[in-house]
Amino acid sequence: MPCNRKYSIPRFQSEDVQEDNDIVPVGAPIEQSNPLGHEVTLLSSVMLNVGYMIGAGIYSVPGVVLNSVGSIGLLFVFWLLAPLFALCGLMVYSEYASMFPKRSGAEVVYLEQAYPRPRLFVPVTFAVTSVLLSLAGTNCIVFAQYALTICDVHITPARQTAIAVAVCTVAVVVVGLSTKWSLRAVNILTGMKVLSLVFLILTGALVLGGFTRIRDPFANFRSPFSGSTTNPGSLATALVKTNFAFSGWFNAFNVLGEVRTPDPVRTVRKAGLLSLLVVTCLFFFVNVAYVAAVPKEEMSSSGQLVAVLFFQRVFGRGFAAQILPIMVALSCFGNIIATTVGQTRILREIARQGLLPCPGFFASTRPFGSPLAPVGLIYLLTVSALVALPAQDAFNFMVDLGSYPKQVFYAATAIGLWLLRKRRTVAGLAPSKYRAGTFFVSSYFLSTIFLLVMPWVPPEPGHGDVSFWYAT
Repeated sequence: MPCNRKYSIPRFQSEDVQEDNDIVPVGAPIEQSNPLGHEVTLLSSVMLNVGYMIGAGIYSVPGVVLNSVGSIGLLFVFWLLAPLFALCGLMVYSEYASMFPKRSGAEVVYLEQAYPRPRLFVPVTFAVTSVLLSLAGTNCIVFAQYALTICDVHITPARQTAIAVAVCTVAVVVVGLSTKWSLRAVNILTGMKVLSLVFLILTGALVLGGFTRIRDPFANFRSPFSGSTTNPGSLATALVKTNFAFSGWFNAFNVLGEVRTPDPVRTVRKAGLLSLLVVTCLFFFVNVAYVAAVPKEEMSSSGQLVAVLFFQRVFGRGFAAQILPIMVALSCFGNIIATTVGQTRILREIARQGLLPCPGFFASTRPFGSPLAPVGLIYLLTVSALVALPAQDAFNFMVDLGSYPKQVFYAATAIGLWLLRKRRTVAGLAPSKYRAGTFFVSSYFLSTIFLLVMPWVPPEPGHGDVSFWYAT
């Protein structure tokens, strides 16, 4: 689709328009017939969320979190705090979705509607940030590290980068060629990922029961809060990492306009609740398994390879020890696909708002019925980051880089909900049936402020997660 094709930038209004007791969204027009189809069901929604959440995070960040917080007790606390904040966010997103039930793209739509003035300021800012941070690199890096471990090949920067680029290429080809088959791939890979975590948890239960080679599985559970830090910067770093692991509870909101159930908002909200419940239980007990098998000092210094240490200590370096790395690699691959599916919808919605060059080109679904141009853009940005960043710092830097700017928009989303409520009241409209409680909105907002402010506090020596300036 040529760049000079006419595609008008939407005209924003200061007031929502009432029609049939609903608010008609301003900005990009609603697509009455979605060119991406309606392939998303409740199962697909759950799998998109779970597939996004179960990726590199649970296999790679527990050691980093422990290094930041300093104690086993705080490690467990932070793996329970993150889903609570995610639940608050889910309630906020559900109310937004009930106002604009036919729009995909989640926060790009919500910010567009909440901040019509200054004209285009918030949408353009979000668009620029979303485009620049449309990276799938973290899971590509962990996939590469575990793939090399499976093959018993020494991890070097060149090998890590080459394999990361290769797996990114395969994943974007799957998403770019077919929406239906990319969703099927997410369903299959997510099922395998859940089974892999269940297997890990059962292995941890055997460790605690004394059925393995681990002599004292309860050693790390004694004096669980010994060594705890009170440094705000270190605690914020830990929360960033656990939030990264739970990132994805919102993924089904990105495809809201493609849900084929009678009440798509109810579907994605239910999918979010089910996803959080399942993943919270899985993640918590996986951490219990890690703590039971891996000494605290080794876990704290394990970097992104804590799962490898777990299986090596339980099974040795034989064939059984290769099972989990294979599962981790498959989990990362599934996460790349699930992440790309959601992120491409955001970029397409940005294009529909006229905020990308050649908006008609980026909003097109030709020739395969998929957002091919946004897929290509994500691929270009991800590969550029993988090649440009130092291999040893690439993972933590991408996590931090992607997490920090998003907190600004998450805070704006919470405030914007209060603004939209006020405008609906003025328009004489009834509150949403999915109205989020004050506790949920306030907690969500305060958590974003904490993560915006506290990372600027210098971490304690030895507790930083990158080798360069901590606030980069």
